[in-house]
Amino acid sequence: MEKQFQLPEEYLQHMKSLLGEEEYLNYIKSFDNGRYQGLRVNGIKLEPEELRDLAPWDLEKIPWIPNGFYYDENVKPAKDPYYYAGLYYLQEPSAMTPASTLPVNPGDRVLDLCAAPGGKSTELGAKLKGKGILISNDISNSRAKALLKNLELAGVSNFCVTSESPERLSQCYPEFFDKILVDAPCSGEGMFRKERDMIKDWMERGPSHYAKIQKRIMEEAVKMLKPGGYLMYSTCTFSMDEDEGIVKYIMEEFPDMELLSLPKFEGASGGIGLTGCLRLFPHKLKGEGHFIALMYKHLPLPRVRLLEEYYNGKKQEEENAQKALKDSLEDSGKWFEPVVDFLSHCRMAPGEKDSKAWDPSRLVEKNGMVYYLPAGFLKNTGLRFLRTGLLVGEMKRDRFEPSQAFAMSLKGGQYDNEISLTRKDDRVIRYLKGETLSLADSEGEKLYPGWCLVCVDRFPLGWAKWTGKSLKNKYYPGWRWM
Repeated sequence: MEKQFQLPEEYLQHMKSLLGEEEYLNYIKSFDNGRYQGLRVNGIKLEPEELRDLAPWDLEKIPWIPNGFYYDENVKPAKDPYYYAGLYYLQEPSAMTPASTLPVNPGDRVLDLCAAPGGKSTELGAKLKGKGILISNDISNSRAKALLKNLELAGVSNFCVTSESPERLSQCYPEFFDKILVDAPCSGEGMFRKERDMIKDWMERGPSHYAKIQKRIMEEAVKMLKPGGYLMYSTCTFSMDEDEGIVKYIMEEFPDMELLSLPKFEGASGGIGLTGCLRLFPHKLKGEGHFIALMYKHLPLPRVRLLEEYYNGKKQEEENAQKALKDSLEDSGKWFEPVVDFLSHCRMAPGEKDSKAWDPSRLVEKNGMVYYLPAGFLKNTGLRFLRTGLLVGEMKRDRFEPSQAFAMSLKGGQYDNEISLTRKDDRVIRYLKGETLSLADSEGEKLYPGWCLVCVDRFPLGWAKWTGKSLKNKYYPGWRWM
């Protein structure tokens, strides 16, 4: 098996030293096992057991992930209408652990610093339940575009996507975030079973290359963490230099950072020489390799007060600016009236359970595109944003057209004009392919001409226009079923 996978001798000796002879042999044997396929239920859309009841395939619970399931490798959940409805995210089981473990609460300011392709961010966004703000960043612009699509598909409404260096972000957000997740770039030793190409990268670069990058990223992350905040550090590698070594480095450099003890679950191992961390090994559970550590930031009270005064001042500036914006929007702006008129047909704003009200001060227009900013969004930072909040839609002359992202942020029953088809209805696939649909008289008589929300089993898929005779397809071309 070692020869088949051509694992570097240096790596094998490292693992033998790390695990001991008997456990090392079990680890090597794990390469004979198949990959474990996993999906994570999107808490914005439904509860885990609801998907279990709806799914046309068998799902096996992932013991340590409350909303995670294994599925058979012969199943193709990415080619199912429920995937297009954003009901779940396909993710390797061990990789679900960091975002699942970070204690995010609705209303928090959250940063996912190395966020692409979006598996962690979509879970963090679900935990926020539309309250607070999620900044999802990836330094690679191309990867950040994939991140944006996954957040929109999941229906997250209170997020911004940036493509910046950690140093640039920390200049704009000093001690700003309640929770930060750093799933750092690493040598990928824990993914050798799944991604054999990573072995070549390990041979060319190795742990020492990534350890330098990880230290720099974590230094900036600590600067952005507010007092009383939590910082989760994770990798998909086994190297102590990239795992416990980074945590020790941060605690030495930043005495106000404390390592917290994460509860073990069946199959998880503790840190090596550092109590409180978690290690996941593929020979001990049904997943690949991962390392997780959770830290807490202490700070003397006087400094806390100074920071609160700083951000309270910022908040007051924002409130004054928002009031002025609200007044000006209500008085003028060709785009404002049609947008507000459209939103009046939505039964509640994102993040609101019992309210239909939209805060007009959070609506902004730029180059014809209309956005709904997250509460607490800091303007004029100079950062490169791929998205600032929820893209509500686009003004085309004096007409407003709602966006695909806005459709995905809604729930069935929230929009006045709605048609719901069953998963087995062949019109669902035809809609996802961009085709015009016909409706039975009994279906059409419930609708009024104009924008219509198309759903599968009451879960939104996108928009169409009801003409009285047919549904003219408005599904976003870049997302169509292929």
